[in-house]
Amino acid sequence: MIARLAAAGCVAAAEEAVELAAASPDLTTLDSWLSRREQGEPVAWITGRTTFGGRRLHIAPGLYVPRLQSEELARRAATHLPDHGRALDLCTGAGAVAAYLGASVPTATVIAVDRDVRAAICARRNGVASLVADLDAPIAAIRPFDVVTAVPPYVPTSAMQFLPRDVQAYEPPIALDGGPDGLVLVRRVIDAAGRLLRPGGWLLVEVGGDQDRSVASHLTTVGFENLTTWSDDDGDLRGFAAQLRP
Repeated sequence: MIARLAAAGCVAAAEEAVELAAASPDLTTLDSWLSRREQGEPVAWITGRTTFGGRRLHIAPGLYVPRLQSEELARRAATHLPDHGRALDLCTGAGAVAAYLGASVPTATVIAVDRDVRAAICARRNGVASLVADLDAPIAAIRPFDVVTAVPPYVPTSAMQFLPRDVQAYEPPIALDGGPDGLVLVRRVIDAAGRLLRPGGWLLVEVGGDQDRSVASHLTTVGFENLTTWSDDDGDLRGFAAQLRP
């Protein structure tokens, strides 16, 4: 199994082999799953599940698969969410970050939003209260929130061609392509958070490259301060947090 997956270009062949074998009900199914993975189909679509923050999540075929790198955003967001507080997860996808927040602060109210109906349905299967909408339009009446999170599309359109082959072939561009500079939706998320957060509330957004510097002035204009960032073990930017001025 490992040899087949490695020959197909899977960089985590051993881990994927274990995951496929553990989820497969029989050898015939396993062989079929291996063939699908060799063609580049995401493992989570094949098995219908993935793990995020130690929690098992349902993943519907066609949806963006939550990444390990997003767990740090979820962990940081949970530290800003008080007991009986309120959190909003924009661009929720399968609801991974929202589900993590709900499990970490059980007394909090966590709401998720995505413009993809399939994503909202999947998030509900993962125990998340989710709405189908374009960012904050339907929830303005129930603000304010203590925390707003988002893993929006932030890959510049010109860089889409450099994504892994299987990502380009299978994963939805709407969840990846962030426009000319990768920040089209990120800026809208910042604007929405400025309207939705209570004074002193926190916004946490996943970005990459040097995009934190590109949005710094926009954050200040909207009313945010205390901008902080975090990086992965390779030193690559993975996100920023900012606080709405009291």
